[in-house]
Amino acid sequence: MSRPQPATSPRSQTDRSSRSLGAEIVRALVLALLICVAWSTAQAETAKLRVATRIVPPMVVEKNGMLGGFSIELWNSIGKRLNRETEYVVLPDVSELLDAVANGRADLAIAAISITSEREDRFDFSQPIMNSGLQILVRGTAVNVEANPLRELMQLFFSRTLLVWLGIALLLILVPAHLMFLVERTHHSGIIPTKKYFPGIFHAMFWAAGTLATQADQMPRHWMARIVAVLWMFTGVVFVAFYTAQLTASLTVQQIKGPINGPQDLVGKVVGTTRGSTATAYLNEVRAQMVEFERVDDLYKALLDQQVDAVVFDAPALLYYTTHDGSRLARTVGDVFHREDYGIVFPTGSPLRKQVNEALLGLRENDTYQRIYEEWFGKR
Repeated sequence: MSRPQPATSPRSQTDRSSRSLGAEIVRALVLALLICVAWSTAQAETAKLRVATRIVPPMVVEKNGMLGGFSIELWNSIGKRLNRETEYVVLPDVSELLDAVANGRADLAIAAISITSEREDRFDFSQPIMNSGLQILVRGTAVNVEANPLRELMQLFFSRTLLVWLGIALLLILVPAHLMFLVERTHHSGIIPTKKYFPGIFHAMFWAAGTLATQADQMPRHWMARIVAVLWMFTGVVFVAFYTAQLTASLTVQQIKGPINGPQDLVGKVVGTTRGSTATAYLNEVRAQMVEFERVDDLYKALLDQQVDAVVFDAPALLYYTTHDGSRLARTVGDVFHREDYGIVFPTGSPLRKQVNEALLGLRENDTYQRIYEEWFGKR
């Protein structure tokens, strides 16, 4: 005889149904979440990248409303490899570029942005895209430099070259002066009126200096002194010839070079640069009177309008200016100094950094980078 099965209570059936419904809801939520994540990832990978930049030829050039230049062509090639479209955000200076990346208005920034330790603390940088540094720009050309005759004459009088030659002349004068003093002081009608060293030596030095500069106003009486006088006059002719040639050469070089020829000449000068650039810190260190401008074009205009004595800025930009708009108006002086590298800047932890670095390596390997570089800067 079979035992009767216990009847299932309505409450147990309700609990099982509730658990089954809850599991279905959880699965649906997980599936929806996965779909959202996948959709968001796909959207992020296909959305336009907001790239902040600034006009600074030849890195970024604007012509007829279109952007070009080394940085733009390089980024367009990177974006193509990443299969991403680009929306450029043009800002006035490097400080604005960094702020745009920091506050999320741009996904990255590319232009003439130097990699520094201070910036590396706040942002992530790509591998360097170009080696650069600072250089000095002044008005005029090598054959057309504004002149200040009085200033140049004073600089010549206190120049190292003149002081060296005067020192040599003094040493040369002492030799014949002492010989003349020793011989002529014993002659009854000699040109040295006293046998005492002082003031006798001064009479002898006056004779030697006068003979060196012009000609002897009187000839010594002793035969040995006359031999010394002839030799000294010949030495004087040779010395004056070399001295005149050296002085003329120094004055010519000074007129060609101008008052600012390197970083050591910037002290106390009125020097312009752009706001937020790495040149600002350098100019403060060398105690120059720095004037900051927002736009690079304003910087060049201030130089030509004589508002500043010189401009210190990135060497590629200055070299490009002197061969294009600034040809025959301005020139670079001295070598490139304060070496630095340009890079692409990202927010800290941005996944784009690795992708962009991989794309950059690919562009270098297939010579695309070299082609873009040579287009704007010539062959290295």
